[in-house]
Amino acid sequence: MGLRVVQWATGGVGVAAINGVLEHPDLELVGCWVHSPAKAGKDVGEIVGTAPLGVTATDSVEEILALPADAVIYAPLLPNPDEVAALLRSGKNVVTPVGWFYPTDNQAAPLRAAALAGNATLHGTGIAPGGISEKFPLLLSSMTTGVTFVRAEEFSDLRSYHAPDVVRHVMGFGDTPERALSGPMQKLLDGGFIQAVRMCVDTIGFNADPQIRTRQEIAVATAPIDSPIGTIAPGQVAGRRFHWEALVGAEVVVRITVNWLMGEENLDPAWDFGPAGQRYEIEVCGNPDFTVSINGFQSDADEQGPETGIVATAAHCVNSIPAVCAAEPGLLNYLDMPLISGRAAPRLR
Repeated sequence: MGLRVVQWATGGVGVAAINGVLEHPDLELVGCWVHSPAKAGKDVGEIVGTAPLGVTATDSVEEILALPADAVIYAPLLPNPDEVAALLRSGKNVVTPVGWFYPTDNQAAPLRAAALAGNATLHGTGIAPGGISEKFPLLLSSMTTGVTFVRAEEFSDLRSYHAPDVVRHVMGFGDTPERALSGPMQKLLDGGFIQAVRMCVDTIGFNADPQIRTRQEIAVATAPIDSPIGTIAPGQVAGRRFHWEALVGAEVVVRITVNWLMGEENLDPAWDFGPAGQRYEIEVCGNPDFTVSINGFQSDADEQGPETGIVATAAHCVNSIPAVCAAEPGLLNYLDMPLISGRAAPRLR
């Protein structure tokens, strides 16, 4: 039998993570925590749409803490440090896409103490932040010398993101610009992306200002736009951009940008993705300069099934579990990790 894994929460990432665990030869699903009482007591297979798995979902934190397990994939919508600390103290390694990619000492201290008390390890991972925003730029920067600038940028059509409550009430689409700009999204994103910028700054060795500059921009609809949250009316938010920048003096040396659009038509300003379309783009300037474009992690607006970036986020968590379980207790970031790879499909093993 493989490492015993618990899935915490069964939203999009959680469901994809369960499927990933089922495909991984070294992992065994043994537990599942759910937020909704309606899911509690169900076989996890019923929740994720497979045959019965013989694992019953529970909404009891105490049951999860008492369950013998090697690791927990912690994937709620919003992180709760007290929950993570309790999981670590119970002796369970925690892999999560919702934070702690490169925490400061103040952010890390309580969780490091919990990890050491439980002889366990915490690792933050994912896609952006948690992968393409810092792990990939650092990897690619090994191909140049005298680095002067690093950029990681996302270009995504939010019409493929099938979580309407999140898109409207958290991301602020379909709202007024004033409400969106004062809403929770900037603060929610800051936690992970500021850590991503700092990891790049520290690893490359830029003498950057410790204060990371943050900016956000809004585009509004100029005509009705069909979207997962219904019709976005003229004047309502239909595009958002977020920037995080590290500076040496007045020179930007690291920039991470997120572009989220409800399509490329009827926007003011007239933003679009350019001829390359949806993608993640990584630029490194030095000797030599180069740009890498990564396609395939964004779904088309009319595609059915899970958004591919969500599946990729879950896969990065799943594939990290063996290394995290083998690590020394404490907090583990990419700079401490061995090479992580996917595993062959069951039919090819």
